[in-house]
Amino acid sequence: MRLGDFVTDYRTGEAVLRTPVQRIWFVAFLAFLVALPLVGGHYITFLGCLVGIHIIATAGLNITTGFTGLISIGHAVLLGVGAYTVAWMANNGVPFWLAIPAGALLAGAVGIVIGIPSLRIKGLYLAVATLAAQFILSYIFREWESVTGGVRGLSVPPAQIGGFVFDTDLKVYYLIMPIAVFALWAARNLFRTRVGRAFVAIRDRDLSAEVIGIDIVRYKLMSFALGACYAGLAGGLWAYFFRAITPESFPLQLGIFYLAAIIVGGLGSTLGSILGAIFMTLVPEVLRALVNLAAIISPAAVVYVSPLREIVFGALIIGFLILEPHGLAEIWRRIRRFFFLWPFRS
Repeated sequence: MRLGDFVTDYRTGEAVLRTPVQRIWFVAFLAFLVALPLVGGHYITFLGCLVGIHIIATAGLNITTGFTGLISIGHAVLLGVGAYTVAWMANNGVPFWLAIPAGALLAGAVGIVIGIPSLRIKGLYLAVATLAAQFILSYIFREWESVTGGVRGLSVPPAQIGGFVFDTDLKVYYLIMPIAVFALWAARNLFRTRVGRAFVAIRDRDLSAEVIGIDIVRYKLMSFALGACYAGLAGGLWAYFFRAITPESFPLQLGIFYLAAIIVGGLGSTLGSILGAIFMTLVPEVLRALVNLAAIISPAAVVYVSPLREIVFGALIIGFLILEPHGLAEIWRRIRRFFFLWPFRS
């Protein structure tokens, strides 16, 4: 009888899907993603698109902050760089399959510039530096009217492949989800490589990493660039999903949203990026539904219940930080270990 988890070689130990059961569950999960909008309706499809975009952006911030330890508050404006690049190129006749990679690459280049202060400062000082980038780029979005449309923003024509137009939420869902799955697969495999291990070494102890031969200048800038590329990719999909963007689409609150997502989901975990983005997107919707239900039961209660929505949401985040600082990903790992070894105890 096989008890426990036995690994006999490095290749098996580093595999993403190590057992037949995991592969079956992964296929089932992909089938669930395919069927979700077909049985869930318009509202579920809308949320699915939004979750997919947030997962990509959260995965990018987790690369920079969770795996490399470089705190970034200005992640939202990097989505804006990708979104405005895609919008400008789409309005000038560039097909989406070129516009989206261009938006990701330009965001990556901007990310390198934002990451330059990380070569001399870190911690809260670096966070303040990225906050400055948030204000600078927001100013550019507002004032560079010939490119960004100023405060009026830009409208975006729908993505198109040949004669097929992604002009509904259902169609855009099947554009966003495959890209999100591929982005997560790439992020997960990144940390099986030399580059990913260098990121983790810098996070754990940058001086020691430099002593053992890791070029921390190169890898810090690379971390910012990769995280920004993910943000630019998410921003490009955001533009095609909402079909209109303004400077107010990428506020500082959105950057804090992503920072909270990786903390709640689990720093330094690809699974944490997924769970954190889902939590931060869906919990407010659940609380809003409860408020609407309270309004149906007692219209007078809305005055008292509605403000509690934000309080409850904040309390849930604080609760996770206190009770499980490693996030939702650690809770999931405990549940998985329990069922993997059941009925035997480790």
